[in-house]
Amino acid sequence: MENTKEVLIIKYGEIALRGKNRYIYENMLIDAVRKNLTGCGDFWVHKEQGRFVVEWNSGADFGRAIPLVARIFGITSVCVAIKLAGQDFDDIKDVALAYARQHCKTPTTFKVDTRRANKQFPLRSDETSGLVGEHLLNNMEGLKVKLSAPEFTLKIEIRNSVYIYSTDVEVKGLGGLPPGSAGRGVLLLSGGIDSPVAGWLAAKRGIGLTAVYFHSPPYTSERAKEKVVDLARQLSQFGGKFKLMVVPFTDIQLKLVDRTPPEKITIMLKRSMLRIAEKVAAKEKALALVTGDSVGQVASQTLHSLHAMTGAANLPILRPVACFDKHEIIAIAQKIETFDISIRPYDDCCTLFLPKHPETKPKLSIIQSIEGSINELDGLMERAITESEIIKF
Repeated sequence: MENTKEVLIIKYGEIALRGKNRYIYENMLIDAVRKNLTGCGDFWVHKEQGRFVVEWNSGADFGRAIPLVARIFGITSVCVAIKLAGQDFDDIKDVALAYARQHCKTPTTFKVDTRRANKQFPLRSDETSGLVGEHLLNNMEGLKVKLSAPEFTLKIEIRNSVYIYSTDVEVKGLGGLPPGSAGRGVLLLSGGIDSPVAGWLAAKRGIGLTAVYFHSPPYTSERAKEKVVDLARQLSQFGGKFKLMVVPFTDIQLKLVDRTPPEKITIMLKRSMLRIAEKVAAKEKALALVTGDSVGQVASQTLHSLHAMTGAANLPILRPVACFDKHEIIAIAQKIETFDISIRPYDDCCTLFLPKHPETKPKLSIIQSIEGSINELDGLMERAITESEIIKF
């Protein structure tokens, strides 16, 4: 079709209600789109009255681009549309007809749905839909108008430019809020199934994440670390900047194992992780910690244990999967493609020192007393942070 080109139309949800601050959220979302489409050719992204439009100078690979965009939090749908060079109504009718002939299998029911954001366009939305629908009926056999739940819906959006597409080609997005729009958090990322899901759920509500992984060589292998790096890389695909800090934890772990009764070691290890994560949060200007705790799943996640751990940090601790059962968590992990990574058989630092009979009802006062008696702990934590490896995605 002459004077037309294929473009990506991106729709977004909640941020449309943000009033005067809306542009801030829109710019965050555009940055995430640009990040995910890096390497997808010579493109540019621009705003279009409640939409984003991605255009290519050449070499557009929509099959590759659409999944990369649809997984970004804040986006509700994405599709390939035909963009017209002008707003001549005869051109709109002809392009709509050519599009319907290509995408609409007859016989079928159909309707034309027009949205006129540009109020300078001379025809109202219903008038445009009626006249274009009449043009289709006059030039295609087997069509029947049905305004409620038709088999084929032709969409016309009249904005600064005119865009034509159908609901059949729309790919549903994840919704939520743009990455980082709600502030930053520090995710305690292990190699397990739960913490990547917790991070994903937190990111969906606009929390930009810095992930912290506690690495204990030689007790944990480089493969265990690689697994967590792959998990972080996968989480980064949902938009926004993502940083992973690999914290050397061996000295802290050995000190705690040496000075802690075996049944209390898991709580002590996790409290140390939370204390380190809070120190990282201060450097990252983060306002919350995020963990993969699920109530009652293991001994360290009873309410008593969670209470004993929570006192280690002053920041809010978000537990997005706290009330999910394991099957629900696994279902999300499979959906976001972290499950197969998480089940690689390489243990993290906690599992190697699990006691046979972990305490399920620890007393906070006793835990704090033991912790306070280990004078070297604060210095070991500061050194671990200083010596951390930082990986950016």
